[in-house]
Amino acid sequence: MRTIYTIAILLILALCLVGSRASAQGQIRAIQFTGLLTGGKDNEPLPQATVYIPKAGRGVLTNLDGFFTIPVYPGDTVEFRYVGYKKQYHVVPRINEQTYSLIVEMQEDATLLREVKVYPYPTEEEFKRAFLASRLTDEREREALAKNTDPAYLRQMAAQMGVGAAANYRYLLNQQTSYNNNKNFATTIPFLNPLAWASFIRSIKNGDLKRDDWKPASATMPNQNISREQYIRQQSKN
Repeated sequence: MRTIYTIAILLILALCLVGSRASAQGQIRAIQFTGLLTGGKDNEPLPQATVYIPKAGRGVLTNLDGFFTIPVYPGDTVEFRYVGYKKQYHVVPRINEQTYSLIVEMQEDATLLREVKVYPYPTEEEFKRAFLASRLTDEREREALAKNTDPAYLRQMAAQMGVGAAANYRYLLNQQTSYNNNKNFATTIPFLNPLAWASFIRSIKNGDLKRDDWKPASATMPNQNISREQYIRQQSKN
C-alpha cells in the first residue's frame, strides 16, 4: 500500500511540473503591429482600409494617411481589405520584439463586366420614333446654312448688293473714255469749234457774205424736188 501511495504522489508531482511548464510556455506576449497600406500605380496611401484578424474576430481601419496599429500575437493571420483591390494576408512571425512594422502594397482588382445597354424606351420601335422626332442641337445652324447657300437667295442678295472695287474701276474707265470721245467730238463740229467761230467772224469782217459769185454755181445745181432721170433728161437737152 505504501508503494502505491508513493507512486500516486510521484504522478501527481509530475503532472504539476508538466502543467507549470505548459503554463509558462503558454504565456505569449502580444506584439503591437503597425504599418502602412498603399496601392495604385503611384503607391498612394489607402485611407479607411480594413485590417482584420479572422482568428480573433477583431480589426481596425487605417487613418486618412493609410496608417494602422493593432495588437497581434505571433502566428496570427492578418487580412487587409480595400474596395477595388484584392484581399491580402500576412502571417505575423514569431519574434521576441514588442513591436512589428510592415508596408503593405495592395494589388488592384480589375474585374471585367459584361456590356449592358440601357435604353429609356421599352421597345426598339418607340426608340426609333423618338429619335426621328427629336431635333438636333445644331438644327438651327443647319437651316441657316441651307438658306444662305440657296441659289435663288444668293441671286437676290447679289442684285441688292452694291458694286465692288472692280465694278467701280470699270465705271471710272468708261467715264474717262466717254469724256475723251465727247471732247474729240466737240472739236469736229464747226458750231462748237472756237476756231471755226473765229474764221466765221473774220469772213464777215472781210465782206465774204456780200459776194455773189456763188449764184452762177447755184443755178447749175439740180432742184431738190427733181429725180435723177429728170435731171439727166434736162442736162441732155441743154
